[in-house]
Amino acid sequence: MSNDQVKKQIDQLTDKLNDYAHQYYVLDQPVVSDAEYDHLLRELNELEVKYPDLKREDSPSERVGGETLDHFSKVQHEVPMLSLSNAFDAQELHDFDRRVQQGLGHKASYSCELKIDGLAVTLKYQNGRFVQGATRGDGTTGEDITSNLKTIATIPLKLRESVTIDVRGEAFMPKSSFNRLNKAKEAKEEALFANPRNAAAGSLRQLDPKIAAKRQLDIFIYSVGQLEEKVLDSHHESLQYVSELGFKINDQAKHCENIEEVVEYCEGWLEKRANLPYEIDGIVIKVDRLEDQKRLGFTAKNPRWATAFKFPAEEVITTLRDIVLSVGRTGVVTPTAILDPVTVAGTTVQRASLHNEDIIRQQDVKIGDKLTIKKAGDVIPKVVNVLVDRRTGEEKDFHMPTECPECKSELVRIEGEVALRCVNPKCPAQIREGLIHFVSRNAMNIDGLGEAVITQLFEHELVEDVADLYRLEREELMKLERMGEKSVDNLLKAIEVTKTNSLEKLLFGLGIRFVGAKAAKTLAMNFEKMKSLQNATIEQLEAVDEIGTKMADAIATYFDKQEVQMLLEELENLGVNMIYTGPKLQATENLDTVFAGKTIVLTGSMEEMSRKEAKEKIEALGGKVTGSVTAKTDILIAGERAGSKLKKAIELEIDVWDEARLITELG
Repeated sequence: MSNDQVKKQIDQLTDKLNDYAHQYYVLDQPVVSDAEYDHLLRELNELEVKYPDLKREDSPSERVGGETLDHFSKVQHEVPMLSLSNAFDAQELHDFDRRVQQGLGHKASYSCELKIDGLAVTLKYQNGRFVQGATRGDGTTGEDITSNLKTIATIPLKLRESVTIDVRGEAFMPKSSFNRLNKAKEAKEEALFANPRNAAAGSLRQLDPKIAAKRQLDIFIYSVGQLEEKVLDSHHESLQYVSELGFKINDQAKHCENIEEVVEYCEGWLEKRANLPYEIDGIVIKVDRLEDQKRLGFTAKNPRWATAFKFPAEEVITTLRDIVLSVGRTGVVTPTAILDPVTVAGTTVQRASLHNEDIIRQQDVKIGDKLTIKKAGDVIPKVVNVLVDRRTGEEKDFHMPTECPECKSELVRIEGEVALRCVNPKCPAQIREGLIHFVSRNAMNIDGLGEAVITQLFEHELVEDVADLYRLEREELMKLERMGEKSVDNLLKAIEVTKTNSLEKLLFGLGIRFVGAKAAKTLAMNFEKMKSLQNATIEQLEAVDEIGTKMADAIATYFDKQEVQMLLEELENLGVNMIYTGPKLQATENLDTVFAGKTIVLTGSMEEMSRKEAKEKIEALGGKVTGSVTAKTDILIAGERAGSKLKKAIELEIDVWDEARLITELG
């Protein structure tokens, strides 16, 4: 056969097999037998082996997984993948609806979808071809897992239209695949996956795509991130459109005209969810009209036009076998309940936090007690109560120690706190936990440096502080368990890469008390250099928006320590970046406008422009728009039906404008 004839045959087989796969996996309507499909696939594979140059990118043979990867590269999301706010009952759903109506000035209809318990991913297509897939990560930066996502049969490699589009979806492991996987692991005496969500996430973060291919994952697409050359009016219309392109959407989604229908839909799934072939942990509710979504906009963390109704946590009874203590990176000693294994919300639970000594006393917890536990928000195991009437008399009281369980230093209780704390800066547990925090995703994000490796490094006395991570040598790492040449090379490469991280990553990684990821970024943006932050006075720190007295005092105290100054000098000498390299703050000192340097809050509904549009214009003129009224607020812009924010602004004697005044000042 000529090349043209072979190409034609390969094209026909590829198109036919992809169509059969779509009918089978997406529509659940098989049109050929498995034997016929396998016969055609073998025929295609043989041609692709002989004529590799003619193999298409959307060939079904791509589904089996390609070459093993060295590591996952980072992907910057052009549209952030934000998390959702939560609602736990009908009243909170009505509160959400009230906020939506206040923001829009009219009622809204909603789209309701099952909240699949899996791993959020984004898929990018150019001219109809799948070019990249990534994890959600921290919402702005994820990991490129394209090779693994190609192994999911319900992800089309080529769309039915040549569009350029980004879609978001939830990759998950069906219950049948999960049970099959755990049976195989049990037969090999390997550790079992706790639940389908962990199994799905673990499968998609395998460096060998062939492993992901064997796990039989699935996906539901739930939104459009970006779309060129087509305008969609509503969320339910966008779901219909992506379905027409060849994506799999969840067939249980429902369009609701009002919040009463939303509540009915949510409550209806409380009982029915157990019968689904996959796990769900709630319902996602979205304002349906896309123009309304745009008007409502976002908070720093969540879209205002969506929320997640979380199912009430399942409660079960188990026995408390022991209480063990752990020391965190700040020295807090936390008691943890060791329980008889029990399944809660699809997960095997053996441990639950008891928080502190006061909680143990208040609940009268004794070792040997029968306890009711639940998973708070379907995530964290929590002791609900003690079943005192089931006591046998053999239960034992528990007493918190007076010494640190790790270093034997005296434990202290700082005034105003309930926690016992080890204040020894050389406590090995604190150092180890501090290292684990330093390498974590929201901090320096060092791939390959998980808790197990950190523990080994610490036990082999290869690291004493975070600076030692940048001194690690290949020969030392090769001596550790399960660290081959490739793993060591990848780890050293990953460590080297983090030297260029922007300042906020380092600030958060240092574990300064009260300084979370958001505060770290705020500090980095305002001071720009580590030296400037080190030399800042408490007054200068408090002048920064969202930095209160308590945090300012903790920051100043931290940088005043000689050992901290020495550590930062070491890190700088080792090549770790000490400068903020992200987007700059809007300069206000040279802006001659009424908004320059002012903190402004928008509330109520506006007639002439959306709140998002107003925010953009204010910020362009040097103002800063925040979401809550505080003593630092300079101006409140009050639209129609302004509520509690207006009342608070009047109480604080803050300047209040109406929309007409805003438009006049904007010019």
